[in-house]
Amino acid sequence: MTTKRTGQPWQTPAAYGRTLMGLSVNLIVRDVARSLPFYTDVLGFTALYGDADYAALERDGMRLQLHADHAYDGMPWAPELAAGGRRGLGAEIRLLGIDPSEAERRARARGDRVVIATQSTPHGWRECYLADPDGYVFAVGLPTSG
Repeated sequence: MTTKRTGQPWQTPAAYGRTLMGLSVNLIVRDVARSLPFYTDVLGFTALYGDADYAALERDGMRLQLHADHAYDGMPWAPELAAGGRRGLGAEIRLLGIDPSEAERRARARGDRVVIATQSTPHGWRECYLADPDGYVFAVGLPTSG
């Protein structure tokens, strides 16, 4: 594992790891600093911590982690990530409780990719699909009334 941070992290990885419960999503991104504004400005997450290697985010009890490619350079999939292909293809991360119209507006204002514009669906949700800078797709939405 290569680290590029300067100074000490906010807490040890073991200390933060022990706070995680249930499902925890960890996305491997090319550049944490480039990715972070999508999660904070568009999806409304709070950055608990961020540096060149790693970011910890939280929103409404949901925890999300971002790790830079270089932090995972010893993993078996590192060569595939380095090849530069689209990430997360076939995975859809659903964030429920976020106003899709507002998230779409913020994404468009930043120049982020709107995969599917806000719409009401047969499964009882109003949602949109947004892609982060690395291509991970998020379906964000609220339940419809009735």
